[in-house]
Amino acid sequence: MNKEKEKHLTALYTQWSGESEVRIEPLPPSGSYREYYRLRGDQGTAIGVFNADDKENRAFISFTKHFLKKGLPVPKIYGEDLDNRVYLLQDLGDKTLFSLLMEQRTNGAFPHSVLANYKMALDELVKLQVQAGKDLDYSVCYPRDSFDQQSMMWDLNYFKYYFLKLSKVPFDEQLLENDFQTYVDYLQAADRSFFLYRDFQARNIMVHEGHAYFIDYQGGRRGALQYDLASLLFQAKANIPHEIRDELLDYYIHQASQHIDIDRAEFIQFYYGYVMLRLMQVLGAYGFRGFYERKPHFLESIPFALDNLKWLLDKMDLPIEVPELMNVARYLADSESLRKHYVAKPENQELTVTVNSFSYKQGIPEDPSGNGGGYVFDCRAIHNPGRYAPYKKLTGRDEPVIQFLRSQSTIEEFLTNVYSMVDASVDMYLERNFSHLMVSFGCTGGQHRSVYSADSLARHLKKKFGVNVVVNHVEQERKNWIN
Repeated sequence: MNKEKEKHLTALYTQWSGESEVRIEPLPPSGSYREYYRLRGDQGTAIGVFNADDKENRAFISFTKHFLKKGLPVPKIYGEDLDNRVYLLQDLGDKTLFSLLMEQRTNGAFPHSVLANYKMALDELVKLQVQAGKDLDYSVCYPRDSFDQQSMMWDLNYFKYYFLKLSKVPFDEQLLENDFQTYVDYLQAADRSFFLYRDFQARNIMVHEGHAYFIDYQGGRRGALQYDLASLLFQAKANIPHEIRDELLDYYIHQASQHIDIDRAEFIQFYYGYVMLRLMQVLGAYGFRGFYERKPHFLESIPFALDNLKWLLDKMDLPIEVPELMNVARYLADSESLRKHYVAKPENQELTVTVNSFSYKQGIPEDPSGNGGGYVFDCRAIHNPGRYAPYKKLTGRDEPVIQFLRSQSTIEEFLTNVYSMVDASVDMYLERNFSHLMVSFGCTGGQHRSVYSADSLARHLKKKFGVNVVVNHVEQERKNWIN
């Protein structure tokens, strides 16, 4: 984190909390170019955001203030300095609806408790779309104030250039462009007078103190109700069973009908049309991030999206003729080569990441899997709290040591680089169906810096990938320390 960003975020935190001592922890990067940080003081925490896109910042702040006035579940704004492209938000924790689903799902079944959370999110979505959308200032929307013909064509061309062409899918470009126009003209006939969240998916829904909160709606604009519902229910890796999707579709229509008149048959017909549009948009994103930027994590979602497309083609009955678009869709749905990006694990086999802390005085731990050791990171260049008397009998799990490392060392920058390297390996290990990776952190005594680093990586991997993580604090366990 550069000093200018740190200075501006610290000033906002101090202005909000009255505290001058602030610890800043970078959060793992997301799919966007925004940067997120957790700021900590004695009185509480907040989320700091840096975003170089001024128009996005103005849209997010304007929308958030409007939603808060309407009593909707979005983060409170603690401070803003848009001249320097930073703002400060309420800390809603780390639990998303998607991570909740991944944690509670067993043997592919959709947990009943998570279904209740999905319905809670849909309750609030209706209010956001219908009630808050009535008097919203759409002039701040970015890049357009409506999900209109231009916006839809952008998504379809994103799909064409970054997915179809990069994956070498055969098609007649002129015929496909003709069908795109026909398809967009049809979707434009739906009622588009509501607020459209744009990226309403389970990763953008926080579960905090038993309630659903919304984040990352800066791309919102005026549009049709069906698009956001399609985004949530057809999120690729959420892999929601079709009967649960139907139940949630019925639930949404019932809830929305309490606010506006809905022709159920017409709503559902447009809904499936928007589902297909959303699937093409996300495939474009997977192509850009995966084929173009070569991030394998995004490629893993392709087979789930293709399964959704295959199901949709059997279910959907469009009242228009778009033969080239349907040919392309059927080719994708039946493509075995595009499914190679995700290799299913044999039953009962999963990736285990062993994370160790150790003392260099005692040597680097051996890898019990027989795979040869994995990563070893040397923490000895980081400022050592063990040099000071108040910390000598403490470990990297004790709060005074944690505060020291976060405020008086470069350990967070060190860990950001560690995450980047280890994430790339975990991505590849999952893709290639490997079963074990070992990561070790060493310091002088195996007590402070290495313990903190090992615990931090373990939390990061569990949250991001949901893999099995085993943590060994080698030197501390030699002292009969209970891990």
